[in-house]
Amino acid sequence: MKLTVLGPGCWGLTLAWLMNDNFDEITVWGRESDLSEDLVKNKHCSKPLEVQLDKKVEITSDLKSAINGADIILTVVATSGVRPVCEQLKAAGINPNTPLVNASKGLELNSLLRMSEVIKDVLPNQKVVILSGPTLAREVLQGKPTAASVACEDIKTAEFVQKTLNVPNRFRLYTNNDVIGVELGGSLKNVIAIASGFAHSMNLGDNCMGSLLTRGMAEIVRLSVRLGANPSTLYGLSGMGDLIATCSSPLSRNYTVGSLLGQGKKIDDILKELGSVAEGVKTSKAVCDLAKKLNIDVPVSNAIYEAVYTDITPQEVLSKLMNRKLKKEENYDKVCS
Repeated sequence: MKLTVLGPGCWGLTLAWLMNDNFDEITVWGRESDLSEDLVKNKHCSKPLEVQLDKKVEITSDLKSAINGADIILTVVATSGVRPVCEQLKAAGINPNTPLVNASKGLELNSLLRMSEVIKDVLPNQKVVILSGPTLAREVLQGKPTAASVACEDIKTAEFVQKTLNVPNRFRLYTNNDVIGVELGGSLKNVIAIASGFAHSMNLGDNCMGSLLTRGMAEIVRLSVRLGANPSTLYGLSGMGDLIATCSSPLSRNYTVGSLLGQGKKIDDILKELGSVAEGVKTSKAVCDLAKKLNIDVPVSNAIYEAVYTDITPQEVLSKLMNRKLKKEENYDKVCS
């Protein structure tokens, strides 16, 4: 069995490390500019996380050889890179029967498409699976257990990926055929995670955090259900589970971005300091554009968009959220109708 991982970032290398005993061959592909000498020669990465891969892992910038003979291909590139990578996969002659498992969480700017839609736009005959859940890379590398969802419209493909990528005692996988819900839960929570870090750095208290997560979840459900998601999916691993993990942990890159925004730092300086992608930054714009298009109220996401893209102060962000027009709290049936 061969696994190919596209993307030598934090989560891509973590998955390659995690799956070591599940596969006879593992290949990690990346652009030459993304492959450090340490990674190529020593199978080692030190920033932003330290990962030591097994000597059997192959590191390459040759996409055609990387995907040749692969039983599963994991795409773990930034959301902005999914389309160009798929174009390269098409040119490299990817086998349409090989499950392409996407682990990138976000929406494509301008088109506002989910990643599975982007993949299908370029590779319409490909078997596409979504991997999403509470998966903080550092905890996975520490051997701490977690669970996630693998979603595919074809449940047999989801079951194959589930059995092949499941790691006893450490990485438990559940199948789901609600691709829309699993994708949107994992994508939209990144924006709420930024809000959570923002609130924490301003020392707004546990009451505020409870309120923020609840109202943030209402936004996720409202938008996702309008787009065709099953509401129950959003209260599962890729929705509520991922939301709780990323909104309560400084290990989350999106939480860290929010924390630094709450301290009054500017986004360009934050991203430079972070040294890795925080998908919630771009997703905040995509969510607001999508909500405007669908005429859906997303005040928390709007506030984070302003915090990221304008000169509004943290205090002004808080004031705008707390002093909005008073309204009735939606019940579950109304949110999901």
